[in-house]
Amino acid sequence: MLFAGVDAGGTTTRAAVHAADGTRLGHGTAGPGNPAAHGPTAACVAVGQALRRALDGLDPRSVAASVAGVAGGDDAFAATLARTWAECGLATPPRMVGDVEVAYAAGTAAPSGTLLLAGTGAAAARFSGRAVTAVADGLGWLLGDEGGGFWIGRAGVRAAVHTLDRSQERARDSVRDCTRDSVRDSVRARLRDSPQDRGLGRGLGPSPVFGPLVELVSAHFGVAGEPRRRADRIVRLAQADRMLVAAAAPLVSRAASAGDEDAAGIVAEAARRLTATAARLPGDGPLVLAGGVLTTDGPVRAAVLARLAGRQVTTARDGTAGACWLAALDRLGERAVHERFIASGGR
Repeated sequence: MLFAGVDAGGTTTRAAVHAADGTRLGHGTAGPGNPAAHGPTAACVAVGQALRRALDGLDPRSVAASVAGVAGGDDAFAATLARTWAECGLATPPRMVGDVEVAYAAGTAAPSGTLLLAGTGAAAARFSGRAVTAVADGLGWLLGDEGGGFWIGRAGVRAAVHTLDRSQERARDSVRDCTRDSVRDSVRARLRDSPQDRGLGRGLGPSPVFGPLVELVSAHFGVAGEPRRRADRIVRLAQADRMLVAAAAPLVSRAASAGDEDAAGIVAEAARRLTATAARLPGDGPLVLAGGVLTTDGPVRAAVLARLAGRQVTTARDGTAGACWLAALDRLGERAVHERFIASGGR
């Protein structure tokens, strides 16, 4: 008897298959699976790819139950998923839930508690009897998701282009205490403090050198040269592909760690907004932190934990393990041991 689970998000779709004792037997990944952000067709293709990879070498007819956690799903997408399940050889369609349900299950077996999720988007959810009773934010990249990855990336890119735009006025009004070369060397030295940033300060040409955030964003978008041209190019690229903006979120953390004041301010504001969202849903039980922004060690997670001092906080692990456990719970009840499913999954 096997159980399948899918965690389809705005950046990546993951699928897993677990045995009844919780042991993971298969795992697969694919592209974005959020139908609201990427369209139902592309999202369903990604879910199907991830599921087939997870089932590789396994008999799909042995899957007794499955749960698909989908950000941005609706009834129409559930019907599309049912066809995908049939094409993959599974006899029974999945129970489709939101991404918040699988994230919460990946962090705790407690039937009641609160989830604070910050991945590409951001939301909080209150659970009672393992059912969602209230949701805060989760209003999407355009109108909400405050403090999430897209919000952080957009704030970082906005700060960078505004700095580039104002650079001529600053050059006229500021008295520099050191030469341009020494400023460039100082910025590059700070970037070299982190192994993953090595080399980002090179190859940007003889243009004015700014703080770490501007240099990291410029490198991310592949632009160099005169400041205003850099800003214009970043704007065009960001408007053409908003996911480039979301992908800039880690750069804000790296710049903050390198001492950039603008980046540090964005981190602090993201933490304030995220914890304010969670505070809208008071209640007993654990607070589960989920999503890449909050499960990855860095300044945003640290700032959020500092603001949550005194609360019972746990961190979600792999959402697909949570989804598989929910599927097993549907079929086996309390015989499905949460710890075994979660421990067998990834991060």
